[in-house]
Amino acid sequence: MDATAVALGDATRTRTDPAVAGAADEPAAAEAPGPPAAPASASALAPASAPAPASAPASVGAAGEPVVPAQAAPRGAVRSAEPAQRHARPVITELRLSAFGRHRSAAFPLGPVTLFAGPSGSGKSQALAAYGALAALGAGATLDEAFPDAGTRIPDRALPDAQRRRGFRLGCTVDGPAGPVRLDLAVQAEPTLRIVGERLSQNGQILFATALRDPGRRSVQAAWLTGGAVGVTRAPLPDDRLGTALLPLRVAGSTAGQRQVLAAAEQVVVALRSVFACDPRPDRMRAPVPRGEGRLLADCANLADVLRRTRHECGTRHTLLAEAARTGCAGPVAGLDVREPEGGHVSAVLDRGPGRPATDLARLGSGELRFLALALVLLTGPGVLDMDPAAELLSARQALTVLADGFDHGLDGSQSAELLRLALLSCGRGHVRLVAAVGEGTAAAARRLPGVSVVDLSV
Repeated sequence: MDATAVALGDATRTRTDPAVAGAADEPAAAEAPGPPAAPASASALAPASAPAPASAPASVGAAGEPVVPAQAAPRGAVRSAEPAQRHARPVITELRLSAFGRHRSAAFPLGPVTLFAGPSGSGKSQALAAYGALAALGAGATLDEAFPDAGTRIPDRALPDAQRRRGFRLGCTVDGPAGPVRLDLAVQAEPTLRIVGERLSQNGQILFATALRDPGRRSVQAAWLTGGAVGVTRAPLPDDRLGTALLPLRVAGSTAGQRQVLAAAEQVVVALRSVFACDPRPDRMRAPVPRGEGRLLADCANLADVLRRTRHECGTRHTLLAEAARTGCAGPVAGLDVREPEGGHVSAVLDRGPGRPATDLARLGSGELRFLALALVLLTGPGVLDMDPAAELLSARQALTVLADGFDHGLDGSQSAELLRLALLSCGRGHVRLVAAVGEGTAAAARRLPGVSVVDLSV
């Protein structure tokens, strides 16, 4: 076992590595929420005389400063094996979790359609919660907004260090026009919620890193690649926000090094902001709603108002949704319509065909309502969803990622199969991606579908 595993808090393993023999006898050090492990190219930059403190990145100099290479990656830097063809739009291709709930040093590859499967308590919801928290941080949320329940993400048996600190690590890889970029975070959850280490790297080269130098201050020391005569720029950044999301406001882009940092940071931010976490709540979808902007909320309570908008503005998608409703809703379905009484609220109905009375959505079952809401999300785009994508990039250059915990909750087999068909249809065009947690029935059916990746957490 290496020193990185000890810093991550994997207390279930046997500590026999001589390199960490000094820490093996100190239980508190085992669960320190230290920052992400440095890539191979950074190991030569760290001092060999003493290990880095638990609250600072592995790429920290003797004075507590984050270490960033001044120019290109050092000779011998490890480069990850990536396909020659890059993604045209920024997308998250891997999620990494360590000492996060039930997950220990876990890396989950993410494809266009990725389903997390496993028994209750296996960590499906935790993985999606971590993805959603990264997305919130990328959109500018503070740490307490992204992790309102940070203490529950600490492993049950995690022991605090000498300063009574505990935490977790998470990260992701974002592929896109700039190539694969890694983002890694170390979060201290107790006694104070803060980011104690952040690293943005590409091809083994550290582009941006932060380190907590003074626990008494609510800031971290940041350093990013500059190039030219300066080499590296250093500045304090707040410890409750994602530093990568702040870089476009701090980096001028006047040197090649700065432009490399900006390209990597912007690619990560675009991918994180292009996320819509969807959790349809049928109990909130039955009542008529006021006419509004027609942007679907996360709980889909305003489904009727969004259907009003798609009927008028997105005829093709509205027709596709009506066709899907023939599979997902009981009885004959000729179409989807809305009722807009003057000065009143909007309600949606299923058109049952000539000579048949329409059925108000309030009369539909919970599974039917969840099906309609999820089908609408998969068939639409960011402009119809209540989200704030990166405005500096054309929507055609972005890929929407739908997060859905309990994707098949309350659905029967035919409804789940139809949603998977819609997901493959939409995701095959590259504009939409799906990351969801499902039950074993849906996972078993999905394993037989080409283009669907099933992450089995039961093994």
